[in-house]
Amino acid sequence: MSLIPTSEIIRKAKMRGAQRIALQAPEGLKRRLPDLAEELRREGFSVLISGDPCYGACDTAVDALEWADLLIHLGHTPLGDDPRILFEPVCMETEIPPLDRLISLLKGPAIGLISTVQHAPSLPRLADELRKHGFHPVIAAPSPRTPLPGQVLGCTYAAAREAGADELVYFGTGLFHPIGSAIATGRRVITLDPFTGDAGVVETERLLRRRFAVIEKARSADRFGIIVSQKSGQERMRLAEALAALHPRAGIVLLREVSGDQLINLGFPCYVNTACPRLALDDQIRFPVPVLSPPEFEILCGRRKWDDYVIDEIVA
Repeated sequence: MSLIPTSEIIRKAKMRGAQRIALQAPEGLKRRLPDLAEELRREGFSVLISGDPCYGACDTAVDALEWADLLIHLGHTPLGDDPRILFEPVCMETEIPPLDRLISLLKGPAIGLISTVQHAPSLPRLADELRKHGFHPVIAAPSPRTPLPGQVLGCTYAAAREAGADELVYFGTGLFHPIGSAIATGRRVITLDPFTGDAGVVETERLLRRRFAVIEKARSADRFGIIVSQKSGQERMRLAEALAALHPRAGIVLLREVSGDQLINLGFPCYVNTACPRLALDDQIRFPVPVLSPPEFEILCGRRKWDDYVIDEIVA
């Protein structure tokens, strides 16, 4: 069950002396915001809700602080230390499912355990269950962008690398994070669904073939737009400047939201994305022209070999 710690949020807001509060949440939690706003108003706070899309802790509604003295950001772990922003992760309390299918796929005793913010708090209990079956699970320590042990993001796979095991178990749903972990580490990754117990070995070849095709299509482009995000947690201007220097007809484009319409209107036949790394890999189908990751642009420009393909990450 998904839990919003309303009482704890109220306590922390009072401790910070807040009077005017802005609420922000990703799409899956937005419908909870009106109820939370009512609770806060009953406690004497003035409340407004940010209705813009929100994709992560890198995407905080700092503009709302023009009218509020505290921004409460739900659903993600902290990124940065702005005292005006209160991050409140929302985790799922799930029982560890049957492990028969997972155990049948595991090859060795040493296993790294990884997950996203929703299920990372359950990793110690999963580790306990695996130890009962003779395995040696490892949960990596937190990193600057991932404050929960074993936590991975779509832009950071430090926990997958630091687990120190040849095999990883991703405890969660969806394929983006486990595929990213497999590419980032070169290790075998097995998914475990927290709700059904279904398990499977992650395959990366299909994604890599698609990315190779995108790079080849981009070779016909005569100009390149290097996208720089105006979101503070995604901005990588230095990287964009270094990439722009690789091609004589590459220019930097500042965007807050990246959409197909914007890319069409700007008119570049190809873009290089330094914003959220998921855009190039997960959202290419939404875009009318090739959108490359920074390592893919390096391959296109002859500065990196295809055999040295790496997934784009934001590490600081």
